[in-house]
Amino acid sequence: MGQTFAEKVLSKKTGQSTIIPGQIVEVTPDVALSHDNAAAIQEVFKRMGGVKVFKPDALVFVLDHAIPAPTTKHAENHRVIREFVKEQGIRSFYDVGRGICHQVLVEEGLALPGEVVFGSDSHTSHAGVMGAFGIGIGRSEMASVWALGSLWLRVPESLKIVVRGEFPEGVCSKDLALRVIGDLGEDGGLYMSVEWQGSAISAMSLSQRAVLTNMSAEMGIKNSYIPPDDKAFEYLFGRAKRQYRPLYPDSDANYAAVMEYDASTIEPMLACPHSVDNVKRVSEVAGRRIDQAFLGTCTNARLEDLAVAASVLRGRRVAIGTRMIIIPASSEVYKEALRAGFIETFVEAGAMVESPGCGPCMGNHMGVPAVGDVIISTANRNFQGRMGTKDSEIYLASPLVVATSAVAGVIAHPNEL
Repeated sequence: MGQTFAEKVLSKKTGQSTIIPGQIVEVTPDVALSHDNAAAIQEVFKRMGGVKVFKPDALVFVLDHAIPAPTTKHAENHRVIREFVKEQGIRSFYDVGRGICHQVLVEEGLALPGEVVFGSDSHTSHAGVMGAFGIGIGRSEMASVWALGSLWLRVPESLKIVVRGEFPEGVCSKDLALRVIGDLGEDGGLYMSVEWQGSAISAMSLSQRAVLTNMSAEMGIKNSYIPPDDKAFEYLFGRAKRQYRPLYPDSDANYAAVMEYDASTIEPMLACPHSVDNVKRVSEVAGRRIDQAFLGTCTNARLEDLAVAASVLRGRRVAIGTRMIIIPASSEVYKEALRAGFIETFVEAGAMVESPGCGPCMGNHMGVPAVGDVIISTANRNFQGRMGTKDSEIYLASPLVVATSAVAGVIAHPNEL
């Protein structure tokens, strides 16, 4: 019997020729990623008796969750992290303004095909866009990795999602992700390794693929993987920090389940309050007033997403009574958007453009809603209080739907413009 991607990469990392789902293995990651929570992890690390991290070159720190620091407490966390980085000789440190950790990891050539990425963030599955095995772990687990260099894992069962055909105009991978999450439920892929395959996936840009590996976290998965191809290899040329060897599932691998979709049947979708699996077609919710539109986060804030929003906002204005906030995923994206004229388009349309980072996604700053506000967002989560205000409503949608709704002042189907 052949191996799935997860079985193959964990076999490689453990030196075992055969492993099976449910087996416990000890794994040393190629990359250990942390963000602002590295300050809290450091405290655990020291309480464990940690003095020196296991391999400074394997650690990556990105300050992104609360930048610029909105409070003294956040600023102190950043100071502690900067001091720890110097003390430990950690070279892969990206200070405030560089961007969101998952995007930066890819841009910096640190998420590589066939490698294992541990991250102290639930959306570390994002690394699967490059064919890496990316998993989110807790703070105490990451502190252990810093100290000892390895962590035990249970080998996950695998779920294959095959998508064929072409998407209708106005439909993108965010709509597919929401459709799948709606079908499976928020724990429908619990601790599974998801493999995205099919002609529709192969046709996607890397930007669109990243939405799938990122949003997979919202159905409880362990990791999410897209087979790396020439698009990934060309992107990594000149970026990759190390030599790598991509891994692919065998054709006769055994899957716990297989789901198949026809891309032509996917419509613009929404996740409605207060759960990401409360998914409906945009046409079912159209007309619901909105107070704020947010285009950002590690899910949908790359250049392609900003280009879509700019195409909608060019020559138009954000509706009176509606606010729009746009936050590029990284400084690299920000610079490209400046060169393309997108930032000017956003400002002329009445939108606010903020520095690269997570911002309002988890309710830190730069867009915390008021009581009773209704928000439409390109983010990945919409549970009650996610953006900092319990008594508000969050709808999740694609950049096209978010931008269209910002102009309309209500949730609107792209066809309306």
